[in-house]
Amino acid sequence: MKKLVMVATITAGLIGLSACSGDDAEVVVETSEGNITKEAFYEELKATAGESVLQNMVLKTILEGKYDVDESAIEEQMNMYREQYGDMFELLLQQQGIASEAAFEEQLRMQLLQQEALADGVEVTDEEIEEQYNRMINEVQASHILVEDEELANELYERATNGEDFAALAEEYSTDSGSAAEGGSVGYFSRGQMVPAFEDKAYELAIGEISEPVQSDFGYHIIYVTDNRPVETDVASLDDIRDQLRSEIASTKVDSAQAQEKILQLLRDADIDVKIDEFKDTFVFEDPTAGLEEDLDLEEDTEE
Repeated sequence: MKKLVMVATITAGLIGLSACSGDDAEVVVETSEGNITKEAFYEELKATAGESVLQNMVLKTILEGKYDVDESAIEEQMNMYREQYGDMFELLLQQQGIASEAAFEEQLRMQLLQQEALADGVEVTDEEIEEQYNRMINEVQASHILVEDEELANELYERATNGEDFAALAEEYSTDSGSAAEGGSVGYFSRGQMVPAFEDKAYELAIGEISEPVQSDFGYHIIYVTDNRPVETDVASLDDIRDQLRSEIASTKVDSAQAQEKILQLLRDADIDVKIDEFKDTFVFEDPTAGLEEDLDLEEDTEE
């Protein structure tokens, strides 16, 4: 259930290849069967991925011109992932097709820029900020039973609240095999480490309380809170991260359609004039974000 949020890759080097020297025959790869020139390499990249890369680069340039990113927030997230995944972090990045920690850090920067754009103009109350901060400084220990069928979930909730052993029910019925083997235990977690529906309900419960079935993309959860405590890691003061939290909360209030429209409006307002002939029409159509959905994380899911 705990997760690593991965974001879209922003390729930064392709267009720079066009600024090569006047020598079209500059060789970038030599083989016994022939050579590859820089110009040939650029033309191939341009033909296979040029439009997608150009869209990403343009959007990144626009976002960087309008919004600022808190570099300490990026470093905080990087440290969280390093701590959570330890020696496996680099391998996990490779499995996701991300070349290095530096590349992943750049992706986080782009995610935060988009978050700032989506949050622009959205109202967030001080109470909402304080609630989220409380989740950052306090963690919950919980167990759960996960099933696909709502009727079964209601039945198991009744059985658990009527005194049947929660761990035994989890071992027998839960489809989350990892936690089922531990009597349903998912251990301790804090803000952002569980899917939102699960996290919201867990923080509402008192120690020893069992929730009615809670639906998420994974199915129906019956949640049993067994402990809560302050987190062991250092957390910045509320004053230091208030703006960051405001932005994060605001972005969750923007649905997919609104997110697309906000990005679209940013592109409309930027007076984009593409100088590469093959791509002059890249942003000349009704929806300049068409095709970006797969390349960019427009904050549809901030967390899972």
